[in-house]
Amino acid sequence: MSADASSAPSVEHLRRKLAERFRNGGIDSAELDARLLTGEVLGLDLTGMIAAANRMLTSSESNRLESFAQRRLAGEPVARILGRKEFWGLSLQLSPATLVPRPDTETVVELALQILRAGPSDRPLRIADLGTGSGAILLALLSELPQARGIGTDISIAALQTAAANAARAGLAKRAGFVACEYASGLSGLFDLIVSNPPYIRSADIAGLATEVRDHDPLAALDGGRDGLDAYRALIPQAADHLAPGAALVVEAGQGQSAEVETLMSAAGLMPAWPVKADLAGVRRAVAGQKLPP
Repeated sequence: MSADASSAPSVEHLRRKLAERFRNGGIDSAELDARLLTGEVLGLDLTGMIAAANRMLTSSESNRLESFAQRRLAGEPVARILGRKEFWGLSLQLSPATLVPRPDTETVVELALQILRAGPSDRPLRIADLGTGSGAILLALLSELPQARGIGTDISIAALQTAAANAARAGLAKRAGFVACEYASGLSGLFDLIVSNPPYIRSADIAGLATEVRDHDPLAALDGGRDGLDAYRALIPQAADHLAPGAALVVEAGQGQSAEVETLMSAAGLMPAWPVKADLAGVRRAVAGQKLPP
């Protein structure tokens, strides 16, 4: 894409050509991806790009955009190229140790808020996010619940460092703590809400995932074992031990897994007090169980 000053292409011209290349490369989100990557190179949002449509790119800008284009065409997701992803209105930093947060997971946040807001509104809340990754679910909840404090757990120190940086960036560091452990194994005390987006892809299905996921998300955050339910078998009993009476566990489930997850919750003494919440594609995504009073 490099060019000398006399023939340098304009912002709008390059954005359109990039979107065309992405479409030809089979990328469904071609227009959005081209806009985001061009905006990143120029340091401009959509409004700024419109205003700068006729500006010519420098040689270094063109070269950087071409580098981004090659990475995207090779299957690297835009969020990995940018190093960040928006989730629940928060801009979250990513690292190789964290999943890219996806809109499906916002369904967990929605159901958790629905459950909490049905109770007293002025009480302090204690929340745990098991396998927190980038901290997406925990920080989304804390951003909506000013009386709440939370703990995120993960077996990856690198993931916890990323989550802590995201908490600081969101102004939530004083209400968010992070613990290195497997699910709830390192927690103490009782919680008013526990949430999790565990690995739930069947091991045999990993190879068939989209390149953006298979080659760029951490395998440990994807692989749920032979039937995709290994993580639930571990975390649900642990979570049940740390729920206060009347408190809820809300987890994300893979397609076709919600009934099996509810069965595992029931076996751990958690009752399905709320309907499973479907995502925008109609997949039964967010599953909740309640710890009944003794």
